[in-house]
Amino acid sequence: MRIPRLALIAIGIGLVLSLMLWLTNTLLQLYVSVSATSVLLANLLLIGIGALFLTLVGILIYYGVVFSRPRRKGKSQKAPIRLPEQTSAVVGQTLQAVRRQVANIQDEVARQAVLLRSQQLEQNLKYRELHIVVFGTGSAGKTSLVNALLGRVAGSVSPIMGTTTIGETYQFDLKGIQRALHITDTPGLLEVGIAGTEREEAARQLATEADLLLFVVDGDLTQSEYKALSALQNIGKRFILVFNKIDRYPTADRDAIVQRLQARVPDAEIVAIAAAPQALKLTSGEAVERNPEIVALLRQIVTILRSEGEELLADNILLQASRLGDDVKQLMDDQRLKQANRLVDRFQWIEAGVIWITPLPVVDLLATAVVNAQLVVELGRVYGCEMDLERGKELALSLAKTLGGLGIVTGVMEVITTALELSVGGYVVGKSIQSISAAYLTRIAGKSFVQYFRNDQDWGDGGITAVVKQQFELNRRDDFVKAFVKEAIAQLPKEAVNLLNPQRLQSEAKDL
Repeated sequence: MRIPRLALIAIGIGLVLSLMLWLTNTLLQLYVSVSATSVLLANLLLIGIGALFLTLVGILIYYGVVFSRPRRKGKSQKAPIRLPEQTSAVVGQTLQAVRRQVANIQDEVARQAVLLRSQQLEQNLKYRELHIVVFGTGSAGKTSLVNALLGRVAGSVSPIMGTTTIGETYQFDLKGIQRALHITDTPGLLEVGIAGTEREEAARQLATEADLLLFVVDGDLTQSEYKALSALQNIGKRFILVFNKIDRYPTADRDAIVQRLQARVPDAEIVAIAAAPQALKLTSGEAVERNPEIVALLRQIVTILRSEGEELLADNILLQASRLGDDVKQLMDDQRLKQANRLVDRFQWIEAGVIWITPLPVVDLLATAVVNAQLVVELGRVYGCEMDLERGKELALSLAKTLGGLGIVTGVMEVITTALELSVGGYVVGKSIQSISAAYLTRIAGKSFVQYFRNDQDWGDGGITAVVKQQFELNRRDDFVKAFVKEAIAQLPKEAVNLLNPQRLQSEAKDL
């Protein structure tokens, strides 16, 4: 039989009063005994006992106030994430290399974009919040899932593809996760039109920057979805494959889809949910809204972030630093390629001018090796390889011999002659063909050297022969040759342009 609470309180008060009476009586007897010997000592004892009593009361009051004080509900200060020392070192080295290259980027917009990204990564080395990105096909239920996770309407929900036009990020809190979280809703994949393609590209970029990815589907994977997911797997992106809208499938069909998903992506963690279940219709005709079925997904997210959160952050920062380094290398390569192509264009017309001024019986690159040697030296300078003119001449002669040995010189003469629709005859006409052919050969040589320098001064597995053959084939298309000859004629002296006019030649032939 349970004792009433009032009775328990009465018993407690009785015990306390009894103890107080006993303690008072004991202290009184002690005081009388001591005072019989010394009244001063008895008074000091009484004062000490009183001070001890007051101290105990004060301690009880202090801790009572502390423990009864309500805790603040505001967010506590997040501790900075400490990345592994090896990861920090690699990221730091990559950013240093990026900073060394930034000053050489000529495009101001590209340079500022690189600087901004490098600064963001530097901040991430000191402090970083976990970033979850929701990714998938258009209207697979991504926005509905974000709304369900946030417990509120964060974005518009529509069955029409293309509802989310940009990446939208929200603050996200999960019980048991100390780190601050952000969740981003991305545009859908496979949207039609140019705008859809641009949004898809933006979504893919956001996906590669996620610490954890939620790849949302509403059925079996299509080929396009599978390719997108495979690409993210190849860069090591951590993801959960979320099978949404399960309320629309019978149990047997739902299980079959999960099995097919697991078969196609064996390593995937698959979670079946219903982010926005269809309303339940009662027999009375009334529709009752149902709560989202996302508990399993929440548990999986918490489990992953608790066990792998720090590692995911470190891996993602390292990936972003590596991608930034690759982007800078590509920018520099594109910039150098433009500079190299301008050099080749300039030197091919210089070569044509040399041949026009000092015509030779045949087109002979060995005789004009000085021009080509200077081209090699300047191309090397563009790619950060300093070399003297002697080394440039050595490389130019080597390539000229290769051109002659492969019969490309003769082949170029035939190509140019056919493009001019003239036969080789007459001093000036022959000289013009020689000039244009020399320019064309210099172009092939220059493009070959560009390939050589882009490949870190290595001709590759096929050697110089393979590179020269490749450049000859790339530059012998009819449309290109015709455009080249047209531009070459414009570069030649006016007398050559007049003599190369087929109508004038035909007129002069009739007069003869």
